Amino acid sequence: MKTTEETPELAETEIEVSESAHGRAGFLAGIVFGAFLGAGLALLFAPERGGEMRKRLRGRMRELQSDAMDSLDRAGSRTSKELSRRKRQLKLELERLRERARERAKELKERAD
Repeated sequence: MKTTEETPELAETEIEVSESAHGRAGFLAGIVFGAFLGAGLALLFAPERGGEMRKRLRGRMRELQSDAMDSLDRAGSRTSKELSRRKRQLKLELERLRERARERAKELKERAD
């Protein structure tokens, strides 16, 4: 966890992004692990015939896969929007810094003359 005295807002932002990224990855890993564990236990304690159970499991796995893909698509869309927003902010800040540098250079040149 890096923090700097000059930009505490930036440090807080970095921490939030890092923690939320790890949280999402852990959550998705937990879902996948839970799905496989549940499928295994279902096979052990299944009251149905093997063929019927496999058919249900295949259907459920397709549903889980579809749900996971939808979640990933939504997360990707949110990430893309956030990156675009931050890119715009950085461009604005860069332009402000360039303008300040031009003004400072102009001041220094006037003093030198």
